[in-house]
Amino acid sequence: MNKVIFNQSYRRFLFLSLAVAFACMQFGCKKEAMEGGAPVITSVRNYAASPADTLVNNITTGQWVVLIGHNLKNAVQISFNGIPATINSVMFSDTSATVLVPAVIPFPSVSAEDMNTIRYVTRQGATTFTFGIVAPPPTITGISNENANEGDSVYIYGLNLFFIQELTFAGTPVTEYTTAGDGTSVGFVLPALTQSGPVVVTTKSGVAFTPFNVNDATTGVLCDFDNVNTFSWGTGIDNSSVNFPGNRGNYAVLSNGILPAGDGTWWDWQRSINTNDVQWVPADSLGLSLDDYALKFEISVPGAWTGTSIYVIKGYAFDYMARYEPWQGANGVVTPFITKGWRTVTIPLSMFRSNDGKGSAAASLTTLLGASGNGAVNIQTKNFSASPSASGLKAAIDNIRVVKIK
Repeated sequence: MNKVIFNQSYRRFLFLSLAVAFACMQFGCKKEAMEGGAPVITSVRNYAASPADTLVNNITTGQWVVLIGHNLKNAVQISFNGIPATINSVMFSDTSATVLVPAVIPFPSVSAEDMNTIRYVTRQGATTFTFGIVAPPPTITGISNENANEGDSVYIYGLNLFFIQELTFAGTPVTEYTTAGDGTSVGFVLPALTQSGPVVVTTKSGVAFTPFNVNDATTGVLCDFDNVNTFSWGTGIDNSSVNFPGNRGNYAVLSNGILPAGDGTWWDWQRSINTNDVQWVPADSLGLSLDDYALKFEISVPGAWTGTSIYVIKGYAFDYMARYEPWQGANGVVTPFITKGWRTVTIPLSMFRSNDGKGSAAASLTTLLGASGNGAVNIQTKNFSASPSASGLKAAIDNIRVVKIK
């Protein structure tokens, strides 16, 4: 009798053990599938501190977002409308991924199957999540030549410059233009202008305009070598349209041959442009931010330029300087520079820095410009390198001005 009871109890124990083991195996498989399967995206949140970290219905370029789902670790590619995003693995977990939507998406050329999609790829698989990705309003970051002549080629630089509905330059409509496929520029031949005014670009997504006027020969001008001629000494003045085509009257010429290592004899003939004292910023505006103002001028460089640095200081004080080295590319890559006509140079006053232009920005406008904001403009040349400059320099400079850019 005890033997029968023992057998029945053993069978029940064995059955329960097998059931528990089977359940654990099933749970383990499900857990493994959850942890090691293909990625799944369920929603998108705004990347911000609470309570702004809400679910969103659409996203736009250059926006930080958090993708919510499962199996999101170990991503090898994330793309928005077919454009890959930069991946930072530190900002990933199994259930979320923080990622920056690419700043440039060429919406007009995005294929129908890629439009409004987030593609997520890991080593375990891939998923495509349908989600609204919209083109933001356009932005303008620069104008190739703010004081161009009729018939000159002009380019507007920025972001999201596509789906254009209207474009005006100094109040004059521009009806024929060519847009870059990625929306970063618009090029056109300048029509005849009758006034100064901003650049305005209207697209399906919004409107962008410059806070300053183009074709403006008076606002903030410190020296144009013609009507506002505060030039003092340092180089020669010319007005030849043969040497520098497309000029507007007189201009100054910086010129030097190959410079020895460390050569900074800016006082030599044609090595500097030095004005009399001028008012850089109105005295009642010296409390504004450095970023609100920029020094500008037009430059023409007809031959390849590499090595010689142009720098700007105020009143012969070398505490802060702004270096203009357009031949110096990212990661130290040097590319000979040529303008093929006149080009506008914009140097925000926040780019005037200590330590030969490589240190810290001034704390304020008064730190940079003094209590009155008055002093000479000094545009000078030097070879900061420990080797001879790769080339000489011949450049014309005109329309030196300080303009409010915000």
